[in-house]
Amino acid sequence: MNSSSPTLTQKPSVSLVIPGRNCAKTLEKCLDSVVPFLEQGGLQEILFVDDGSTDNTAEIARRYPVQVITGTGSGPGAARNLGWRQAQGEYIWFIDSDCVAEPDALQKLIPHLDNPEVAGVGGSYANLYPDSLLATLIHEEIIARHRRMPQDVNFLATFNVIYRQQVLEEVGGFDETLKLAQDAELAFRIVQAGYQLRFEIDSRVGHHHPRQLSRYLRTQARQGYYRVLLYRLHPGRMRGDSYAGISDYAQPPLAALSFAALPTCFVSGGWLVSTTLTMLLILLQIPVTVSLTQQAGRRMLIFPAFGCLRAYFRAAGMVVGACSQKQRASKKHSSGLVVKCCKYMGDQ
Repeated sequence: MNSSSPTLTQKPSVSLVIPGRNCAKTLEKCLDSVVPFLEQGGLQEILFVDDGSTDNTAEIARRYPVQVITGTGSGPGAARNLGWRQAQGEYIWFIDSDCVAEPDALQKLIPHLDNPEVAGVGGSYANLYPDSLLATLIHEEIIARHRRMPQDVNFLATFNVIYRQQVLEEVGGFDETLKLAQDAELAFRIVQAGYQLRFEIDSRVGHHHPRQLSRYLRTQARQGYYRVLLYRLHPGRMRGDSYAGISDYAQPPLAALSFAALPTCFVSGGWLVSTTLTMLLILLQIPVTVSLTQQAGRRMLIFPAFGCLRAYFRAAGMVVGACSQKQRASKKHSSGLVVKCCKYMGDQ
């Protein structure tokens, strides 16, 4: 492990990489927030990777002092790899195209990299839809987790994170086979390589959290699908990480078991199994609900229903993911339904 950092009198060289696909609705606000960093000297360059957009995303990006790179439509991991490999900066800052950087977001991250053992630093969120109940539920839960995270972590997300380019080169960048969870997988590999990762809660980017429940739940099903692939690569992380603990990871299996136990309700005493599993799933939502209610008021009391529903959709994705892995391992043809589900989960 060998990395370097600028001297105290030398300004860090930072490149910003933003991947995006069909993000015309949010891209202008994103670029409006980061172009001032170029003017102030905080950034050397901004690279936007258009990952196969079919709207006017690329046209919008070209209105700004931004290098627009045409991606292959292979997903955010591939787009980020394409971006950082063409970047000139010593440090690579990643944010997402649906995020709006606060004026000091980058400034809060940089000091952590004075320590040459630190390979990357991640930040937190602000909520751009405070009037939306769904967006607020999502946001407040994330912030509750961020408040519990220590400074030294083993997990970072790519909505607001800066890495040393040298380290990205050393570990090979993002795993492009993962359409989701590739940020967690990269962080796990960097920690395995012997580097430190830091979390800075005061560095924030505003985020356009989902406001449509159906869209959010589809994403959660895909998260479940790719978590199976992630844990196949890093089985030790099934016990939790700096962001989520074992109780979080226990919820999708509980949801799957409670659903699978429904037919036993027609057997004598079978209702007790399904009811017990469902109650355990509900009980796991209580600590978070109490915390969120204290932070954001009584409307957070709806969180147990929200958390349970999400767990069922994540469970569905994990079942499809497990079937996909089993089918690949056995090299046998699975049912048409499983094949279609796997293709949908993987291609979205």
